[in-house]
Amino acid sequence: MAKDILSNLTPAKGSRRKTKRIGRGQGSGHGGTSTKGHKGARARSGHKFKMWFEGGQMPLTRRVPKFGFTPRNRVEMQVVNIETLGLLVEKKRLTDGKVTPETLFKTGTIAKKNVPVKILGDGDLKVKLEVTAHAFSKSALSKIEAAGGKATILTKTTVKS
Repeated sequence: MAKDILSNLTPAKGSRRKTKRIGRGQGSGHGGTSTKGHKGARARSGHKFKMWFEGGQMPLTRRVPKFGFTPRNRVEMQVVNIETLGLLVEKKRLTDGKVTPETLFKTGTIAKKNVPVKILGDGDLKVKLEVTAHAFSKSALSKIEAAGGKATILTKTTVKS
């Protein structure tokens, strides 16, 4: 076999295919309609369907029901009930009486560290706690203060998204 010289190099066998030469007469096998079939939009010159065109079928964007409204500036919050805070104290998972999003994450009460926390007023609180969170419901605030505790609201700048 001859040495591989730049002028003798060819692609590996089977790696290249011959291009289909369309519209070069009947003898080519691709003459006449030039592989476009007979009539219809696809046979015409300059034809191009839009990417979402479904051949006259009702388009997906019109078939799917549209309802509701999703506000752009909505803030998803992780919710913790007052009752849960009381259970954490009972199970001795909170010893110093201070509740923060970090302590809630460490105890496994909330799943995500960087998502804001809101305290809701479901249940009863019998223990004095200093609760720090991003938001409180009115009932939660009143129950914390009724138990002799203190509620501190974290500013939005401390929330990492």
